[in-house]
Amino acid sequence: MKPHILQLSPILIPHIRERLESLFTVHRYFEQADKEAYVSEQAAHIRGVVTGGHTGISQDLMARLPKLEVVAVNGVGTDAVDLAYARDRGIQVTATIGALTEDVADLAMGLLISVCRGICSGDRFVRAGLWATSPTPLAPLPLARQVSGMRVGIVGMGRVGRAVAQRAAAFGCPIHYTDLQALEVPYTFEADLLQLARDCDALILAAAADKGEALVTREVLQALGPEGYLINIARGKLVDEPALLAALQAGEIAGAALDVFADEPRAPEALFEREDVVLQPHRASATLQTRTRMGEMVVASLVDVFAGKTPQGLVR
Repeated sequence: MKPHILQLSPILIPHIRERLESLFTVHRYFEQADKEAYVSEQAAHIRGVVTGGHTGISQDLMARLPKLEVVAVNGVGTDAVDLAYARDRGIQVTATIGALTEDVADLAMGLLISVCRGICSGDRFVRAGLWATSPTPLAPLPLARQVSGMRVGIVGMGRVGRAVAQRAAAFGCPIHYTDLQALEVPYTFEADLLQLARDCDALILAAAADKGEALVTREVLQALGPEGYLINIARGKLVDEPALLAALQAGEIAGAALDVFADEPRAPEALFEREDVVLQPHRASATLQTRTRMGEMVVASLVDVFAGKTPQGLVR
């Protein structure tokens, strides 16, 4: 008999969905209108859960699944999973560690370039037919900010932070960073986030959000200053969004580029009309190549757990 798994969020790659169906009895929780009733019907059979990093799984739902052996997170963030509860229950939690690194770092640099060089504003300017009608073709668009040589501060020097640093260094950017402690990397460590913000032109968030608290406050934004940019490809809750909006409105920072938000999919509407902000719908890992690797890792972790093996990507 195939192991039963509960799928909390969709997987976009067709052949990964086919692999799941071939190996397991898949219960698509995310498609159910009455999720409570559906769980009550299926709970006794469920041995595995597939979820996303943002979706996670609540302690209450885990508690309703008496045979649960593994939670396979299709992502790297596990802040939406109660790891302590899972550990106490002997439930293994896996994540697609390493699969997203290059794409997330690529998007971080893309966002930095986009907001500094006004790429989205320029695109809208051309599409609106304004280029041909402007007396001085580029006059309506402000001069952009050069990216090469910017002082870049990175919050979190893990896999993604290091990949971002490598890319920024190729642009001739001096790299400073903060983390729980100094690491063996060729970049300058700064223990104090406020000082890091003062010392950089662009602050890039690549930290985990396990503590669930905002790191970027009004004080940090003021330290970043009126010529500084904030880039977030980590978690939305790391940023005090009302403080960010206030800082943008007051001209206390030059701009922001965000792939993540505190209350997804609801991004703050006050940001929508701002030309000093670039927005993305949490899609740093959304390439065919990376989502395929992620799906393969999810399937492999389930297979390993049900075979009594230590799964890849085990979160300890």
